[in-house]
Amino acid sequence: MLTLKEIQAPVAAHIGIFEEKFRASMKSSVPLVGQDHPLHHKAKRETDASLFVFLAASVTGGIRESTYRAASLIELLHTATLVHDDVVDDSNLRRGFFSINALWKNKISVLVGDISFRKDCCSPSK
Repeated sequence: MLTLKEIQAPVAAHIGIFEEKFRASMKSSVPLVGQDHPLHHKAKRETDASLFVFLAASVTGGIRESTYRAASLIELLHTATLVHDDVVDDSNLRRGFFSINALWKNKISVLVGDISFRKDCCSPSK
């Protein structure tokens, strides 16, 4: 059975570039959206959905700028669903850290989740 590192190896350099781009995409002039939160960190994400995007792209025509955008959209959607899930479950913790709704209450959490997703998906193409 392959280890995660062995699976990541063919696209590891692209994942590193993606992490930088993803972190930059999470910056915002909106104070609550732009704050550094554990959900924005790779080590704290529960799945690495972006890995699947890069692996699929690498075997179906190659990794391009649109691959980075697709991976970012997947991660932002996943992050937004985690925020909303914590609201529905009334969870105060996510992976050992305070959840966004524990910090800022449910209404703000739902809006932060919405904005986190819409921020990238609805912005003009670059």
